[in-house]
Amino acid sequence: MAKKHYPTGIDNRMRDHDGEIRKKRSDTKVETLRQTYGPEFAKGYRGDALLGNVLKREGVETLDQLRHKK
Repeated sequence: MAKKHYPTGIDNRMRDHDGEIRKKRSDTKVETLRQTYGPEFAKGYRGDALLGNVLKREGVETLDQLRHKK
């Protein structure tokens, strides 16, 4: 089965078929995100932790907020 590829915007972020910027699903594993954001991403969390749980524990709503949290 072929994957659908949606166009990226000028900011190089993937977009859904309707043009909205795609959001990472809450069931994405931290180990998967570390492949993109580096080994220090979500430091202190196991690789099999789910993004939704990390967001909740860190008190943020989005991956972008988590990435910029100090």
